[in-house]
Amino acid sequence: MTRATVQDLVVTPMGLRFAGRLLPCTLGRGGVVSDKREGDGGTPRGTHRLVGMLYRPDRLARPTDWAVPIRPGDLWCDDPKHEDYNLMVRAPFEPSHERLRRADPLYDLVIVTDWNWPRAERGRGSAIFIHRWRNPGVPTEGCIGLAPRDLRWMARRITYESRLIVP
Repeated sequence: MTRATVQDLVVTPMGLRFAGRLLPCTLGRGGVVSDKREGDGGTPRGTHRLVGMLYRPDRLARPTDWAVPIRPGDLWCDDPKHEDYNLMVRAPFEPSHERLRRADPLYDLVIVTDWNWPRAERGRGSAIFIHRWRNPGVPTEGCIGLAPRDLRWMARRITYESRLIVP
């Protein structure tokens, strides 16, 4: 087991522990899994680096100096057969993908983990993000969901040294 530090985000049965706070969170509909597969809805067990932050500049202020704006046409490839599997791509893009600039606020602020990235193993699952939840208790497709206020608070305080630990 990885030893957590104060700058780490640690999933516990009570929520996400970070910087001395316990933040309510939701996990994937498939629960915590050791053998993550594309589409299983599982949140992968392990220690994951935080490798990026994306935000909607038309909806919120830049949360930190290293956050990157989500532009119209930004997508995330979730097609295991494509060479850009589990990478950000641009429209137009025919293979299966997820739109990052959504009509709803789910991806207004996204923290990107290194799950199956940057050299993805096909079929092992894509895009384990930390983003806002739909509603308290409503599971994600495998990501970590937080209340919008808690997500914004956390985004201003994490660093490149922070890790997501899912025991």
